[in-house]
Amino acid sequence: MDFRIPEALQDLLDELDEFIEREIKPLENADDNIRFFDHRREFARTDWDNGGVPSEDWEALLAEAKRRADAAGYYRAQLPKHLGGRGLSNLDMAVIRDNFAAKGLGLHCDLQNEHMIIGNNVGLMLLTNYGSDAQIAEWKEKMGAGQAGFAFGITEPDHGSDATHMETTATKTDNGWVINGEKMWNSGVHKASRDIVFARTHGEPGDAEGITAFLVPLDAPGVDIAEYVWTFNMPTDHAHVRFQNVEVDESQIFGEFGRGLQIVQHFFNENRIRQAASSLGAAQYCIDQSVQYAKERKPFGKPLSSNQAIQFPLVDLQARAAMLRSFIRETAWLMDQDGAFTVSDRISIANYQGNRLACDAADQAMQVHGGLGYSRKKPFEHIYRHHRRYRITEGSDEIQMRRVAGYMFGFMSQKAPKGVNTDRYATQQG
Repeated sequence: MDFRIPEALQDLLDELDEFIEREIKPLENADDNIRFFDHRREFARTDWDNGGVPSEDWEALLAEAKRRADAAGYYRAQLPKHLGGRGLSNLDMAVIRDNFAAKGLGLHCDLQNEHMIIGNNVGLMLLTNYGSDAQIAEWKEKMGAGQAGFAFGITEPDHGSDATHMETTATKTDNGWVINGEKMWNSGVHKASRDIVFARTHGEPGDAEGITAFLVPLDAPGVDIAEYVWTFNMPTDHAHVRFQNVEVDESQIFGEFGRGLQIVQHFFNENRIRQAASSLGAAQYCIDQSVQYAKERKPFGKPLSSNQAIQFPLVDLQARAAMLRSFIRETAWLMDQDGAFTVSDRISIANYQGNRLACDAADQAMQVHGGLGYSRKKPFEHIYRHHRRYRITEGSDEIQMRRVAGYMFGFMSQKAPKGVNTDRYATQQG
């Protein structure tokens, strides 16, 4: 096995670096856009008078960066050619996200908003694998260009990690379905075109089967956004949403009836390996910045870097980063060879180890930089605030470890659930 970065991927990384310098950096520095990346003024990202959601100016800047990346042929690069992309693999995406995050925060990559000039666009992957022909035809182009997106409503106020006990229901009527229930951390609803709402249509609490996904218009009667939940790292797009007698027709069922949780599992596996790669890159940035600062800072007449108390924690972090990088790339490669469901245990390992590493590296960077590291003149506290969320969202550390244990001890099967489309992007033209 050749462990070097493939030549074509290295050429793309070089292309992207040049594009960032030519198009993205000038945009980042134009018209005081830098205020969004100046950690003393990052409050500019938040519309404090509108529930704490991202400000219009901030999202307009992100949209312009995406538009330029799309015009240059990069934003959709992860998509297959029939969807207008370059067909980048999971391995390609893992390397790119690691590389981008290791450059630090900027308009090329701002993980607080899941923004990157090569889009993640897992929503489009779900659409093309699980959407009906009509749904694909309606949303494919808009989602590919980053002009539309789906929110994701699975977690509930009283049910987080155990989705099989969700209380949201969908009841059959003569005209379609009526949805009742509540969702927490319903991310992206302030701008989403539709909300993928998971509701029990049949079966008993605790059954994996019997939960169905619906594409719910957010302007439908009975949809109430109760609040946006303010978080450790603002702005927020995480809403508490109530659904009271919300009517949807049969055409809005998303995926196979009664098998909605398989969509969730597919989403998680695709997204978590990329999330792990981004956390790895953020950790590498913190390590690199700390090493550089330790060589420059000279208290008591000698560089900080000469002290083993500074060296050893950074050596340990670098060792963890190097091992995790190899593990993530191998896992992504295996996903490309055999499918996302064949490496679920490895994805969980990469996810919780990567997220812990990012938090540990940001914390150590603050310590090495002293008061300056704790201040908002440096990005480390921002990186910590952002990556700390990943140790809870989309599966806490404990849930990830529980999944690994399930595979280790034979309680779970390392294969795709029955009926799941294992293609990353189905070849339907829509």
